[in-house]
Amino acid sequence: MKYYLGIDLGSVSTNLVVIDEDGQVINEVYLRTKGQPIKAIQEGMKQLLENLDSDIEISGVGTTGSGRHLAGIMVGADAVKNEITAHAIAALHFEPDVRTVVEIGGQDSKIIIIRDGIVTDFAMNTVCAAGTGSFLDQQANRIGIPIEHFGEYALRSKTPVRIAGRCAVFAESDMIHKQQAGHNLEDIIRGLCEALVRNYMNNLARGKEIHPKVIFQGGVAANVGMKAALEDALGCEVSVPEHFDVMGAVGAAFISEDEVQKKGKTNFRGFEISDTNFKVSNFECSGCPNRCEVVNFHMEDKIIARWGDRCGRWKNIE
Repeated sequence: MKYYLGIDLGSVSTNLVVIDEDGQVINEVYLRTKGQPIKAIQEGMKQLLENLDSDIEISGVGTTGSGRHLAGIMVGADAVKNEITAHAIAALHFEPDVRTVVEIGGQDSKIIIIRDGIVTDFAMNTVCAAGTGSFLDQQANRIGIPIEHFGEYALRSKTPVRIAGRCAVFAESDMIHKQQAGHNLEDIIRGLCEALVRNYMNNLARGKEIHPKVIFQGGVAANVGMKAALEDALGCEVSVPEHFDVMGAVGAAFISEDEVQKKGKTNFRGFEISDTNFKVSNFECSGCPNRCEVVNFHMEDKIIARWGDRCGRWKNIE
């Protein structure tokens, strides 16, 4: 049996999964990145190794997410792919009849339109914080409710209040105003879920033909209040897959399997990277008016990669 590793490195969470050649998820790790992506990947690799059988050998590794290039260099990735491709491939594996993928993570949100097993349209929101899981986390913390129970409060609402959802700043001030006016938390929280869904529909889904089957992925899919608000807005059932929070990593693992089959070998550096000394340094290139900020990526005492230069002058590390 062959096994493949997928890593989804985001600004909020770092997800790692191991799948077998039958497409079954053998193990998964979900960590908070906490602004330290190198440390998060190393900790994730340690946790995977602790929970895997000693005879399991990784035959390929793929990376995705906003930090996919950094992760790919660290682990020796065979495939480095964008989140749209990774999430679509994972969704199609578990739900072959999926036609719409809704993904809301900590940093951004996405919509992927699939027809006959092919991505025909997509959109990403990387600008507005009001449509992300981080904003939900922030508001849950502000009102003193664990994010794990946030959705349960929303489902108990009888008369949801309307919260302005086009901007994170306005949404928060509107929530505070509603609290000061005496509305109960259940109605405010349900109103916030509905506001975030409106934000999603207006920013990402506008002009898109959304047809069932609809799959809800990303960490926010754990919030039953958001799922209910999404179903109300779409007028159809929304399914949450078993591995909803690590689907990007699952997709990256599948992509690595295809890539390794083409070239016949893997570049995986091994789980030993969890104890390897990685560090980053940078400098400003003065070779032209662009003044590019070039990043050096060190493994032990050797620079193994550079990026950030627009002309490619520093990419050759020899």
